[in-house]
Amino acid sequence: MAEQTSEQAVQARNKATEEQKEHAKKVIAEQKQAREQRMADQPDEGKPTPTQEENDMAAMGVHIPEHEPDGSPVQDPFAPQDKATHERGKQKQVEGQRGGQYQTRAQQPKPAE
Repeated sequence: MAEQTSEQAVQARNKATEEQKEHAKKVIAEQKQAREQRMADQPDEGKPTPTQEENDMAAMGVHIPEHEPDGSPVQDPFAPQDKATHERGKQKQVEGQRGGQYQTRAQQPKPAE
């Protein structure tokens, strides 16, 4: 009689696990459909990088060396910068050479005992 109850418990646990699995699949499918609908409503917005699928794959341990393009224009890292950005970069460089806006104390060596 004890075996029957343990078998019934295993069957009940398996049924609950399957129901939970089916519910999770349903929720994920609904979220995906809602996400796709939002993307269809705002096609010029681009898409996030990494995408949700890439995040899901990464969570499962899959290495993704290159992400899908997000729709934004390709930026040339060697393109000349505008003058304002260039001047801000120069100013930060000069501030870094001055050592900042604070004074430091000179460190004295410990006296020999």
